[in-house]
Amino acid sequence: NAEYMGVLWLCEMLARVRHLAPALRGASRILSTAAPSGGAAAASVPPPKPAERTKWGGLKDEDRIFTNLYNDNDAYISGALQRGDWYKTKEFLSFGPDWIIDQIKASGLRGRGGAGFPSGLKYSFMPKVSPDGRPSYLVINADESEPGTCKDREIMRHDPHKLVEGALIVGFAMRAKAAYIYIRGEFYYEATCVEKAIAEAYQKGFLGKNACGSGYNFDVYLHRGAGAYICGEETGLLESLEGKSGKPRLKPPFPANVGLYGCPSTVTNVETVSVCPTILRRGPEWFTSFGRKNNAGTKLFCISGHVNNPITVEEEMSISLRDLIEVHAGGIRGGWDNLLGIIPGGASVPILTKDICERVLMDFDALKAERSGLGTAAVIVMDKSTDIVDAILRLSKFYKHESCGQCTPCREGTGWVVDILDRIRVGNADIAEIDMLEEITRQIEGHTICALGDAAAWPVQGLIRSFRPEMEARIKKARGNVTVNMADKPQAHASH
Repeated sequence: NAEYMGVLWLCEMLARVRHLAPALRGASRILSTAAPSGGAAAASVPPPKPAERTKWGGLKDEDRIFTNLYNDNDAYISGALQRGDWYKTKEFLSFGPDWIIDQIKASGLRGRGGAGFPSGLKYSFMPKVSPDGRPSYLVINADESEPGTCKDREIMRHDPHKLVEGALIVGFAMRAKAAYIYIRGEFYYEATCVEKAIAEAYQKGFLGKNACGSGYNFDVYLHRGAGAYICGEETGLLESLEGKSGKPRLKPPFPANVGLYGCPSTVTNVETVSVCPTILRRGPEWFTSFGRKNNAGTKLFCISGHVNNPITVEEEMSISLRDLIEVHAGGIRGGWDNLLGIIPGGASVPILTKDICERVLMDFDALKAERSGLGTAAVIVMDKSTDIVDAILRLSKFYKHESCGQCTPCREGTGWVVDILDRIRVGNADIAEIDMLEEITRQIEGHTICALGDAAAWPVQGLIRSFRPEMEARIKKARGNVTVNMADKPQAHASH
């Protein structure tokens, strides 16, 4: 039949093509060899890939977002307008919430409060429509209680209009009714600066009814906390904002569904919100030109401890830790060889030893690969004069004091950690207790409602991982190089 004959014809054609294939390939080679240079054949060659960057840093002044970080000019509305704040804000709002979210997503901005979650994605979790009529809220975490961290306060006292404008833009993108800025009680001066900036924005028509002439109504409120570290955790903050004790909530439900006053809410960091207007003005491509892939943008780094020039500085993400300290902080006190270790991201991340500090980059992924973290980018430098066990003990006492007490592993475990570390500090311990100490931190980590348990565990784990020989030497020295068997030791901690 016709179908069968068609199949036979197709097979015959394929056989002929297979038979002619060698000749066709030869002709192709001849033609390609004969093609003149600069012709179509040459044009088809793909251009070479640009050389991959291996060094970051050296941010130029024209690329800085926070241009009044050191209070060189007026911090309020007159200076803010001269620096470009509130420029094209009405135009951005006219593009709609989805456009703003897409721009933030395209920029690759990750949260600057510690977790490093993609900000555009987080903001997109807010519901676009409220079927039951509940309003949405933006909550800005200005608590900044992480030891060693001092970046957000510089924004609030020297460049507060970046925060206020960012609150409007991000709040509008989430379709929020209002923004609440939760500031720690000790930041009295900073709170005064932000309150003045908010009042100026209302006077200019940038906030309130018909904000920036956009037809959108948006309010910003400042709320002063009472100074508890736990209120830096998003749900603990929401509880405190509602007038309750600052104890974190179980999740789910997540704040994007049930947050402040039972309404959809997003809690975000001061620096994260403050950079959004500049990203919209200069474009997401500009922001992604800084830093390595998935670590885009510029960042405020707080450098303290044993350096010649403690400073908060804005730099490119992925700058090397050594360059950051040598260029901006004047180097280590006594020279680089006097370095003992560095905590790279605030008190809650593990310490890095000198050999790691010489090569590591300051971004989320590089520090995670070294079993530490960027956190809040609070760089705490310790030279060889530091009693490293005593330093980590001091942090452990802080976390013990700041535990809200809800979760047994955190409430009890932080006390056990302090007790054992305190005895190791003077050598009144057993070598086996170092392993016991690490086991306690493993039982705290990941077994609590919020991340305070992790924050209490990680510095101790970093101490054991990097400075165990120092801990053992201290115990041996105190015991005259005699190790006591734990089985023979009286159990003095049964009450714990």
